[in-house]
Amino acid sequence: MSDRSRSIFIDVLLVGSVALFLAFLYVPIVTLVVFSFTGSRMLTLPIESWSTEWFGALLARPDFFPALKNSTLVATISMIFATVLGTAGAIAWVRFKFRFQQTFRLLTFAPLLFPQLLLGVVMLLWFSVLGQWLGFSTGLATIVIGHIVYVTPFALVIVAVQVYGYDETLEDAARDAGASGWDVFREVTLPLLWPGIFSALTFSFLLSWGNFYVSYSLGGTMRTLPTFVYSGIAVGSSPIYPALATLNFVPALILVIVADVVRRRAACRNVLPEPT
Repeated sequence: MSDRSRSIFIDVLLVGSVALFLAFLYVPIVTLVVFSFTGSRMLTLPIESWSTEWFGALLARPDFFPALKNSTLVATISMIFATVLGTAGAIAWVRFKFRFQQTFRLLTFAPLLFPQLLLGVVMLLWFSVLGQWLGFSTGLATIVIGHIVYVTPFALVIVAVQVYGYDETLEDAARDAGASGWDVFREVTLPLLWPGIFSALTFSFLLSWGNFYVSYSLGGTMRTLPTFVYSGIAVGSSPIYPALATLNFVPALILVIVADVVRRRAACRNVLPEPT
């Protein structure tokens, strides 16, 4: 085989691998979007007619908006707490030296090693024992705590990447100029870490929003969107649920695009001009 033929073969192999990988990722998403516009009551191929009636049927379900409200509330609270804790942990993880630092790093990664189902079951057993002692049952509070435990390590890793690239001499320069500790944090530290923090906020919200296993284990009688979908598909398939997936996909895609725009703009601001 000549060098040119070998080069063409490698290019075709790489392009084909990338195409297969993208197809593996996006064909299920495209399939869900297509099924949400079917005119049939059953999810079958080929699609014989097209309709938007299932979006209206979804909005007419009396249990949809309570589940939407619960998911929004849980994801928002979890996002805020997970990002605050993750940011504090990332700063401590990267910038400070203390005893048992390696143990701290291992413990922060521990929830990442547990499958969601196992984590949900273990926390359910834990809350069941505490509930008997303190007189409470599973619901909104237990779901939020479970989501924070699961999401915080992801937020920590995302912010830690930003902290690793942070130039601490900028804080020293601000202090030398007479800025107080709060001014340094507000005017220097927070703006430079904001792209990572915003990415952590976005990722934490999406992780919490779509979480099923922890929500199912710790929710009790409370329903979120993932458990709403599960309760529906357990009794049969319906185009209502692809319609819900389509409605979920659009705002999630917008959040990801916004996070990437924020990251790119911050990267452009942080590039210093070359000396002339």
